[in-house]
Formats: sequence, C-alpha cells, structure tokens
Amino acid sequence: MGNDSNQLVREEHERYQISPPVIRVSESFEEFIALNPELVVEQNSNGEIVILSPAGSESAGRNSEICFQLHGWCKHYGGKVFDSSGLFELPDGSKRGPDASWISLERWQALSKEDREGFAPICPDFVIELRSRTDRLVDLKSKMTEYLANGVRLGWLIDPYMHQVYIYRPGREMEVLLENSSLSGEDVLPGFVLDLSSVWAE
Repeated sequence: MGNDSNQLVREEHERYQISPPVIRVSESFEEFIALNPELVVEQNSNGEIVILSPAGSESAGRNSEICFQLHGWCKHYGGKVFDSSGLFELPDGSKRGPDASWISLERWQALSKEDREGFAPICPDFVIELRSRTDRLVDLKSKMTEYLANGVRLGWLIDPYMHQVYIYRPGREMEVLLENSSLSGEDVLPGFVLDLSSVWAE
C-alpha cells in the first residue's frame, strides 16, 4: 500500500474508533451476563465490566479464517483452539476472550471438568487479537501486554487495515511487521504458518 493509500485508510478507520465503555456493577460478573445476554463483555483486573462492540461482518469473516487455519494445524499437532466466544479467567482476575487462542493439551487436561465448563482459570499459551473497525489500537496493545503479564508465550495483534502485525513475546521488545504475507508460530506452535492473504483488508 502506498503512503497516500495508507493515509486514507488511517483517516477512514480512525473515524470509528472509540474506547469501550467500562462500568462497575453491584452483581457478580456471572449475574451481569445472565441479566444482559445480548451484550459482548469482558472484565478487567479491577473488576470493571468492559462492554465490547460486536464485530462487523468483514471482521467476523477474517477471524473465522484465522481460527480455521489454527484449528487445521491443531488437528495434527494437538492442543485446544478457542475463538472469541469463550472467556478465560486469567491469574490477575480479569476475564478475557481473545479472538483466537491455543492451549497445550497437557495444560488443558490438568483442569477439572468443572473448570473447563466455566470460564477456565488458565491463560492461553498463544493468543491473537484482530483489530476491527471500532477498536482503538492503544486498547488492544494494552490487552496484549496484559496477556503477556499473565503468562502468554506468544501473541499476535493483527491490524488488517494498516497491514501490520505486532508480535509479543515474554522478556522481549514488541516486534512490528509490515505487509507480511504469512506469520510463523515459532517454537510455541511448531510448524504453524498463518496465511495472511485472506486477512488483509482491501
């Protein structure tokens, strides 16, 4: 993408960016969900409920493609793949649902059946956050830092509008890749390569 095209995409995208509403409620997180089943929510480490915007159709399609590729690798390598519809209770008490994630089978099976049925008290080994039109990049970067602090071994923040990927690894500086056609799962997901051709926004 040329500089002029990048600027137009950035200006158009930033028109829609808003910070997600954050509220504190008297009932428990589980009770709040039961009372508001139509909302898409997470909970931060302060106990506040974060109300998320539903993904648009294009974003949902991109995320479906990412999960499809990750699941295909997982069928051969092993472990468990998750989409954004399920939440994990992280060690800091927050409840987050990455757009895509993977947990090794050994770690997953170490949880009780009851824990696996609820908001599993575990941090994924690998997470992906896919930026949608309404997401602020600063909010997603903060979430990725939170994942690292809770034990994620590899994280990708994918911005399909600017064709950029932010890679997060424990103990290392964030790496930014521009216009890559694929991503390697490195030693966390041996042999996994994510094809980005169907993820980049046109």
